[in-house]
Amino acid sequence: MRLFSFLLLQANADAEEALEQLRELWQQHAGSGTLTMDQFIEFLRTHGYVQQDSHGHLEPTAKALQFLRMQALQEIFRTLRKSDLGTHETVHSGEGIEWLPETRPYTFGDQLSLIDPTETLTNALLRTTDPSDLQLHYEDLRVHETEHLTSCATVLLLDVSHSMILYGEDRITPAKQVALALAELIRTRYPKDILEVVIFGDEARRISIADIPFVTVGPFHTNTRDGLRLARTLLRQCRNANKQIFMLTDGKPSAIFDEAGRLYKNAFGLDPRIVAKTLDEAVACRRDGIVITTFMLARDPYLVNFVEELTRANRGRAFYCGLRRLGETVLVDYILNRRKTFPM
Repeated sequence: MRLFSFLLLQANADAEEALEQLRELWQQHAGSGTLTMDQFIEFLRTHGYVQQDSHGHLEPTAKALQFLRMQALQEIFRTLRKSDLGTHETVHSGEGIEWLPETRPYTFGDQLSLIDPTETLTNALLRTTDPSDLQLHYEDLRVHETEHLTSCATVLLLDVSHSMILYGEDRITPAKQVALALAELIRTRYPKDILEVVIFGDEARRISIADIPFVTVGPFHTNTRDGLRLARTLLRQCRNANKQIFMLTDGKPSAIFDEAGRLYKNAFGLDPRIVAKTLDEAVACRRDGIVITTFMLARDPYLVNFVEELTRANRGRAFYCGLRRLGETVLVDYILNRRKTFPM
């Protein structure tokens, strides 16, 4: 099932293609295994992971797509050290839902449910010589400190330009795996957080979580500016404390829309016109309190130079993490970001 889920993601949720690849691997490596490929397909049918469409072809069900998200998250967590995740709360005290062992004097407006009865009664007993005449004074009251829990609104920007599959290296499948894992992490552990997914090539487009497995790379340029613009528009509609953009890209910006709405393209070097407009959008994000974190999937010198400029303009962050540690880097960074409100 783990192998099938990976192949399904790599095949852009085409169950027939994924099963054909699995069949080839099965014939090469199954050896003396007792389960046949036909039995495995029947298992998928019986348990509701695949179904036939109107043309008689197998397609993944909603259950299969949910399994993809769960499997993507588990694959990444499987490689994490426990210390990588830490706690998910902020380091600041304040109104929240998690009690801390520390207490402080009661102040008007504190919730009565936060009163520490043991320490409060101890304070009262220390003031009296006759326990039978115990009287509780205002200054005896002690309340628990609470952990302040932040919420996040995140836009995940996925580069779908042609370079994501160039030179025999598949970068889009790990990127989609990260998107699915992040979606599942938020759904199961941070349900009050918001996640939007935007893909960008020649233009940017918002997609649903359910559409992530179907994302394909096209013969597109890299319109980073349009991706940031759409992400900023989506985040301005959110009232969450932390607003951030996670951008997964392997190439420098090579396209923008001009004032007339025409696509201006230049794939050679760093075009000053394209770079300037893209950096303007990064500055606009900063003014709106939106932090951009860029995860570089390649070490193209033009990409590195551009990302350095983008990071300075936005006062954001950038990582070169490669494909092997992409999932770990993104998820750990997301969890750590929930500890603070970004200063802008």
